[in-house]
Parts: sequence; C-alpha cells; structure tokens
Amino acid sequence: MTKAIAREGAVEAPFEEVSDYYIEPQTSLVERPLRALKHGDIFAVLDSYGDIGIGPDGPEGVFLRDTRYLSKFDLRFEGKRPLLLGSVVEDDNASLSANSSNPDIHDGGSISIPRDMIAMERTKLLFEGGCYERIGFFNYDRRQRAFHITIHFDADFRDLFEVRGARRKARGTRSARIVSPERVELRYAGLDGVSRFTTLNFSPAPQHLDTNVAEFDIVLAPGENCSIFASVTCAEDQAAEPMHFLAAYRAARRGLRALTRNIATVESSNVLFNEIACRSTSDIYTLVSQTKNGLYPYAGIPWFSTVFGRDGIITAMMMLWIDPMIAKGVLLYLAETQAQHFDSEADAQPGKILHEVRHGEMAHLKEVPFSHCYSTVDATPLFVMLAGLYFERTGDKATIEAIWPNIEAALLWCDTLGDRDGDGFVEYYRETDSGLTNQGWKDSQDSIFHADGTEAHGPIALCEVQSYVYAAKCAAATLSKMRGDISKAEDLDRQAETLRLRFHEAFWCEEIGTYALALDGAKNPCRVRSSNAGHALFAGIAYPAYAERVADCLTSPDAFSGWGIRTISAGESRYNPLSYHNGSIWPHDNALIVWGLGRYGLKAQAAKVFSGMFDAASYQELRRLPELFCGFGRRRRRGPTAYPVACAPQAWASAAPFAFLSACIGLSLRHESNEIYFTEPRLPDFLDDLTIRNLRLGETRADIRLRRDGDDVTVHVLSREGTARIVQSK
Repeated sequence: MTKAIAREGAVEAPFEEVSDYYIEPQTSLVERPLRALKHGDIFAVLDSYGDIGIGPDGPEGVFLRDTRYLSKFDLRFEGKRPLLLGSVVEDDNASLSANSSNPDIHDGGSISIPRDMIAMERTKLLFEGGCYERIGFFNYDRRQRAFHITIHFDADFRDLFEVRGARRKARGTRSARIVSPERVELRYAGLDGVSRFTTLNFSPAPQHLDTNVAEFDIVLAPGENCSIFASVTCAEDQAAEPMHFLAAYRAARRGLRALTRNIATVESSNVLFNEIACRSTSDIYTLVSQTKNGLYPYAGIPWFSTVFGRDGIITAMMMLWIDPMIAKGVLLYLAETQAQHFDSEADAQPGKILHEVRHGEMAHLKEVPFSHCYSTVDATPLFVMLAGLYFERTGDKATIEAIWPNIEAALLWCDTLGDRDGDGFVEYYRETDSGLTNQGWKDSQDSIFHADGTEAHGPIALCEVQSYVYAAKCAAATLSKMRGDISKAEDLDRQAETLRLRFHEAFWCEEIGTYALALDGAKNPCRVRSSNAGHALFAGIAYPAYAERVADCLTSPDAFSGWGIRTISAGESRYNPLSYHNGSIWPHDNALIVWGLGRYGLKAQAAKVFSGMFDAASYQELRRLPELFCGFGRRRRRGPTAYPVACAPQAWASAAPFAFLSACIGLSLRHESNEIYFTEPRLPDFLDDLTIRNLRLGETRADIRLRRDGDDVTVHVLSREGTARIVQSK
C-alpha cells in the first residue's frame, strides 16, 4: 500500500524507469526511538526527549496539512542535553511524558552542578492546530541552584514529500519577527499563494528571545519547583492564537473520552493481549479525525496522516463490531468525494472512489499528483462492500438511502470503465506517465509479476479485486432487497455467481494449489503464491473445497513465517523478506486472511495466524503493531525484524487485532434478526478467558464472557439490556 506516493520499488531496483514523483524516505524510522502524537489534522514526530531536529534530515517535526510547521525544538541545560531517564506516550495517546535530569555542569576544573540535582519533566500534547508543552523543574539539592535553559527552534515549512526526500527547483519565502517579549512569528509565503504561520509563545517571558532561540535563567531554592510553558500554533492565511496548556490538556482528554464513550471494549486473562488491545484502541482514536461527514481514520504517521480511501474502508470494516460510527463517517466522506468527471492526471473516472487527498504546497502546484487522487482499482468495490456490512451491522436505512446513488455509480464503474475490455473482470492500467504503475493495495512498481520474475504488463486484473467485486455485488443485492427492488437484487445475485464461476476458471492454478496473483493484459495468469489469494476467502468468492487448499498454501512454511503470512511466499522469483510488498508481512493483510479463514470455518488456521501476530506485537514497543515488518522466518528468543520506514501507528494495522479476534470467535451482529451470533467460537492458546463489554446491537447492550477449555469455548452473558438474542452455534 504505497498510498500513491511512491514507495514503488522500496528496496528492490525498479524494473522500468522510475517516475518523476518517485519519493523514497531517506531516514529509517527505527534507528532510534521516535514518539508520535496526533489531533485532527496536526501530528508530531518527536524523539524520546520530546525534541525535534537534533539530527540532520530526520522525520521529526510538527506537521499540519502536509507541511512541517516546526522543524527544530531543542532544549539544553547549561548548553548540554539533559540526561534522559525515560519517556512514554501515555496509554490514551493524549500526551508524551519525558523525564530527565541535569548532566554534570563544569566550571573550570570543578563541577558546579552535580548531575541528577535538577529533575525535569516535559509533557507535550497536540490540540486543534497547536502543540503545547509544560517543562517542569524541581531542585532536589540541599542548596539553591541557578541554571540557564536554552530552547532553539525553527520552521522550515517543508512539504511532507520534501521531508520524504523529494527535491524541488524552487521554494517560497520564509520570514520571522518578534511580536512581543514572549512571542515569535515565523511565516512562509508559498509558491501556491498560501501563507503559512508558526507562532511560538513562552510563559513566563524568556530573559532573551530571538527569532530562533529562547533563553531562561532559573533560580530554585532547595525543594522548589517551577515551569516553562511553550506553545506552537500552526495556521494558514493568518497567525493563530494559542490556548493555555492546561485548557488544551483538559480539552484533548475530554475529546478522547467522548470519542470512545460508546465503543465495545475487550479484556482477557492475558495481560499482554490487554495491552495490545488497549494500544490498538488508543491508536485508532488518535488517527481518527472529525470531518464534516463524521469520523475518518487517517492512514498512518508520519507519511500518511491524511484520508486514504482503501485504508479508511478496511479500517472501518475491522472496527464495525467495536464502533460502527467510523464506517458511517467513511461511507459519507467517500460518497461526497466520489469522482464525477474524467481527469486523467488524477486517474478520476465517474463513479470511482477516492484514493488519497493531499493539502500541501507540492500537491497544490501539481508537483505531486495527489491533491485528490483516484489511482486505486479496489476502493470502489470495497466501498460497496462496506455499505453492505454497515447495513447488516446497524440497519441504518437512512444512510444507505443517502449514498444509494453513489453505490449505483460505483457498481456502474465496475461494470464499464473498470472493465473496458468487457471480459467481466475489473482491471487497471496507468492513465498517464505520472500515475501509479500498480493500483491495488500492493502498489509497488515491482509487485505484480509472473512466476519467472518477468513483469506483468497491463491492463492487470488482480485476484483480490475480482473477489471484492463479487462481494460488492452480493452486498448490493441485499441492499436492493431492503429497498424493495427484487428484480435488481436477483440480477446482482446472478452477476455475482457468474463472476464466481469465471473467477475460478481463470484464476485457479492447480500447479501451485492456489489462486493466481493476477491476470496480465493478455489474460495470462501470474502463477505466484501470494497473500492476495487469501482475500478471496475474505470476500467469499472461493468455493469451500478450494478455500481449504488456499488455507493450506497460506499456512505452509513458505508462506507463514511464524509471525504471520508473507505477501509473497518464500521460493517465488521475486521473494525478498526486506521488500515492501514481495515477502514482507502486513498485519492488515493477515487480518483479512484470518477473517476469510473464519468465514470458511477454518478456525485452527485462523488461530495459528492470530497467535503469530500476537507474539509479534508482544515484541513491539508500546505493544503496537506497525504497518509492516520484514518477512524473515521466526527464530527462538528473537522478535520480528522491523521494516525501516513503516508507519506506527497505522490505522489498519491498529484495527487488525479486533479483526483477528472477531474472526476466531465467529462474532457477527445481525440487525435484521436482532441477534449477536458466535459461530463455532475458538480462542487461541494464549487466551483462556475473554470478556467483551458494551457490545451494542440496536437498542441492546451486552457484556459477554467467553471461556476456553481445550478447543471448546463457552459463551456466557454477564449482563444484557435490550431484546437481542445471543446465540452460540457449535
């Protein structure tokens, strides 16, 4: 999922000339600990101290709408970096807390301030376009201490794509001015005609303030404490006024509590799993932004903190049983932004669903083609799939009626512009030289190939996309019945069954025991063992007997590393465990496959993959599943190998544990029959006991406990308000 920005060929050499928009991050995100915060459209990447820009060309900064508004914020104690004691993003992701102490301070040949006499605690948070910080000092010495604090700051106003490594021929103009003894204003007049402002405020006023430094002289008696408050506000068109730190702190926490007040939660007998679930929940609601259409989960930090169609849809699917309001927001947003006209530069065609939105200077100037980009072949059928799942979960007829014209337009695109040769399969090909070569979720330049390693030339019909189209037609048939259009429903059901038969005939490869990765432009199958085949199980297009064979392939040693299922199985011509899409492991990919395994009753295989992913998460800092990790085989006493530029947090990776769990316990919420259903529930070996609280279906709210005895699981209703039936089938 390069997200349209081109991580095409992230590790491997490209197989054709690289496009002008090829932008590869130059700095590893794992070479040193980094901390991420987000609120709405603003996010920050900080080092463990809470500082920014200590090393050259790093990804740290405070970013708003694809622009880095703060590129340096470096605190020094008597000219030295403090001694870091520890730092942590708090459990709800609302703030970063970093503790440090003073180093030895020398005066000539003697130590004037011994180390660890002055404790420092920094609390940093984001709220509504601002970054707020309290820097607290406490004197533990038995004598008075005087010391000098310096904060160096700067704003380079670089576009996010520049931070990733893009080079530009020209940039706008920066300026700076001191507004008052406690305030500095930094300004950038962009080539796109937008003025961007970074305003820094300090309280109390520093002893010295310049356009890139604030200096404070502090004197503390024994046992005395004091604080410096710093705010950084970011805005377009005119400078923004800051809030007080405490007001921002309280408002941010209240907002998070309000977002999560009505969601379902899980707790278990396994402390590590509880930590993973807690972090996943916090990460999802950190990445969620409020739009005029409702909630939308931004894809990930730092590279993808914006709307992505595919990511938002899949994240919403995984979170449906936890919180259907995310799905509603995604559906309404994507319906409003659905393409209405042809635009070859944006890959837009009537009915097509959005891929990516960018707001920075380079997008405005079309230096990158992503202002409103439609370079995805799968978001359109996935949109219809989500609509069906959302209705099954909620029975919300009003929302379905509101977006019904968009559903029909999406289906029409699948049948016409998405299938230009009329063979019944949806294909993609690049409209312009600046477009993405590959337009499925594996959109690296080298990700679609034949068994001998040769590149597959388009138009390309992907295995998983046909599966999504099948599921979309099934979903639309159900929605048509709800609307009373029985004739249309029957026609859609016939179309789905025809596609299912033709898909099996064209994509099944007996010699490799699974579905082909894709068909090339000559309709030759790419006989490559890939995780894409698992999406056929997720969407339900596979016939049951063949689903079992796909499952065997996906859980074989070549495909399953011990941590998860690889994107490409070991032994394939382009297999590379270091690659972005040709041998790496993606949590969301595994979650969709596990969802499919559960759908076909293959619970043992589902639990196996869930267990591997649980073990992988237990090795991660903050118990956070990253966007992806390398596909090396599992070794004793070692965790998985990190991918150097993986986003963390990342929305569909954060949602993956909830998809793993619901698939294994066979959870479905059926609004029409008013039932909470557990089909052949199974818990993996690391879970003996699981409690789901505040599970909602219509007006019903229930707390439910599942207990494992060997492979058997029993379901107990702890409490229930409402009339929904809770059913367990063996």
